[in-house]
Amino acid sequence: MIKNLKKLRTEKGISQQHLAGVLGISQQSINKYENHDVEPDISILIAIAQYFNTTVDYLVGNNDNPCLSEDALSDREKNLISKYRNLNDTEKTCVDTLVETYCKAKK
Repeated sequence: MIKNLKKLRTEKGISQQHLAGVLGISQQSINKYENHDVEPDISILIAIAQYFNTTVDYLVGNNDNPCLSEDALSDREKNLISKYRNLNDTEKTCVDTLVETYCKAKK
């Protein structure tokens, strides 16, 4: 069962029939995904996540944040990413090493 599919679908006002048509599957399949512990194959799961602009993790209940990871970034994180993207390869390698060192030290 896709834990958050029904929630996303109803919040967006989309019928099972409409979603099924978009995905090229039957309405009964959508119903089973929402209510009967039936899981779609990975290609359908990815298509559903893309349609709702969310993550597979959110759909299956492994994450409580429906936003894509970049949408969930704080301003501080976005600023760091922007600065990182302006570094050359050598500088990026230095930053990567520094972050890895800090992460290993925290364990």
